[in-house]
Amino acid sequence: MATVNYRKMPILFQIRKVLRYVELYGVSRTLEKVAGQIHAEGGIGFDGNVWNNPSAKKSKSRAVGIIGCGSFAYSTIAYYLRRENASFLKAAMDLDPAKARSLVKRFGGAYATTDAALILDDPDITLVYVASNHASHAEYAIEAIRRGKHVHIEKPHVVTRSQLAALSDAMRSRPEVMVFLGFNRPRSGHFSRLLNEARREVGPSMINWFVAGHAIEDDHWYFNSAEGGRILGNLCHWSDLTLELMPKTDRFPCRVIPASDGRSKSDFVTSIIFPDGSLASITFSAKGHTFEGVREVLQLHKGDLIATIRDFKTLSLTRGSSRRSISSLHRDHGHRANVVNSYIAVRDCDQRRRADLLHILDTAELFLAIREAHETGQTVVVHGAQPVESCN
Repeated sequence: MATVNYRKMPILFQIRKVLRYVELYGVSRTLEKVAGQIHAEGGIGFDGNVWNNPSAKKSKSRAVGIIGCGSFAYSTIAYYLRRENASFLKAAMDLDPAKARSLVKRFGGAYATTDAALILDDPDITLVYVASNHASHAEYAIEAIRRGKHVHIEKPHVVTRSQLAALSDAMRSRPEVMVFLGFNRPRSGHFSRLLNEARREVGPSMINWFVAGHAIEDDHWYFNSAEGGRILGNLCHWSDLTLELMPKTDRFPCRVIPASDGRSKSDFVTSIIFPDGSLASITFSAKGHTFEGVREVLQLHKGDLIATIRDFKTLSLTRGSSRRSISSLHRDHGHRANVVNSYIAVRDCDQRRRADLLHILDTAELFLAIREAHETGQTVVVHGAQPVESCN
């Protein structure tokens, strides 16, 4: 998600923000988010292209490299990996040496660098998390795959169809390499329960997402034409979730119908018509500050099931006269499950945990088509990827 620098806000606002986040995410997670904000402001860099951490302890389990050391890598990826294994990190890379050093120092890595090749060529590193700017995700991932390293690619995994083709080719050429995607919400406990309930029903679905995202400045890097804008940077979360809700046999060809005001870079309504008659609507709005972070509501109607997820904290299920509500103590966006899944899969050589190649292609085809539809103002038909011999 696009981040907001809350450190520039009045002190009373910051206090209220922290207190609200403790309620939403718990003390430990909130403190890490605060640390991530401080980290994002930079600090002490280093000369040359590498900084060796003098306090790093040697450990054979240091097998992870991180490319891109922004606040998400710091307060989400590294945070959850450390909870799985305190000695997970070998090295981190960022074009900003201060961010690379800050992350390595905090999480006990061996070295920080501004040169991704050092991580990609490091024989000790078996798993690379790619969390750099969006346009570079595919390029780093492809190079990692070519070197035989497993890779976790944060969203979006591509920003162009040529990148998607190159990523597909790389995966086919190295079928032993496991690839994982940074779409975390499908691993939320609430979404998993909803998906299981929906699969009990037959017939088409009505799916409605309403998402209120952060308002960001017009000069934010998300809006650089090469980065894919907010559709690839944010909306892809919910297009991927919509695809997850559809049976694989009923996904394509689908039609994407856009509705947006050309004057806005952040407000979109996207309708999707699936071949079985299912209809989906994704509304993304960024009108101002969302004090509690991204707000999102899913409403689904399929067969006798009516279901609602609110902010990935509550799930309500109604089927006939039966009603059930499930609440979690804190929001469960599936971050920990998704980040740690990649680590466990590589550690245990568990191929079952990897992303399916066809889904990697299909979810990208859908969000690329949504961007095309909004850029052209025209309906776009998405045929999906052709079935391929799985490299899984």
